[in-house]
Amino acid sequence: QDAIDRKEKRSETFKTAVHGLETDTPVLKTEELGRRAPQWVRDNLVTMCMRCKEPFNAITRRRHHCRACGYVVCARCSDYKAELQYDGNRPNRVCQECFIFLTGHTVLEDREGKHKGILEKGAAEVSSRSLLCSSLQLLDKNGKGGTRGWFVIPQDDPLVLYIYAAPQDVRAHTSIPLLGYQVRDMPQSESRHLFQLAQSRQVFTFVADTEELKQRWMKAMARSAAGITHPEEEEEDADE
Repeated sequence: QDAIDRKEKRSETFKTAVHGLETDTPVLKTEELGRRAPQWVRDNLVTMCMRCKEPFNAITRRRHHCRACGYVVCARCSDYKAELQYDGNRPNRVCQECFIFLTGHTVLEDREGKHKGILEKGAAEVSSRSLLCSSLQLLDKNGKGGTRGWFVIPQDDPLVLYIYAAPQDVRAHTSIPLLGYQVRDMPQSESRHLFQLAQSRQVFTFVADTEELKQRWMKAMARSAAGITHPEEEEEDADE
């Protein structure tokens, strides 16, 4: 029964093995794994291995694609070979999960028992069920430089802002609890659409690509900062 449960669990993960934030991206079904070439996740959409979550770098941890599911993975996580039917049953580089699924073999390392931590939710998964998600820039304290990333307020965790380095990363690098913050509008500076989150001495300054996107983020953050977790709660407050 344990083997059956594990098999079914892997099958569910592969039903959405290749999917992006775009709704028109084709989904690779479980029964098609190895039989049909996957659509590869683009390199520039991830900054870390989509399996072990370790960040990529140009020297010691380079990007590779699993030829079965299309995920971007590191060398360690793709150090497996499996015969793929769509490539004439020739051995191809695949990730550990695909290797287990396609061959039925087991490996010594098993991370299935690990629970997902607060930051270990994939960006694509969270974004598909979000109150708001988009690219923003978070400025440093002096306001001269900053980091561009993918920002998400999830539906199932609406009081927290998750920050990813890229929209397909499998782990957020930080989060900001929004409850109690004040949202401040700032005048446009050098065609930059600025706004802030402030609480006591803690201030975060963001740059949106457009004024319309800025206003959407300010509204969403203000709602979360006030503890409003559902739109209907905001409507009730307005009626009162």
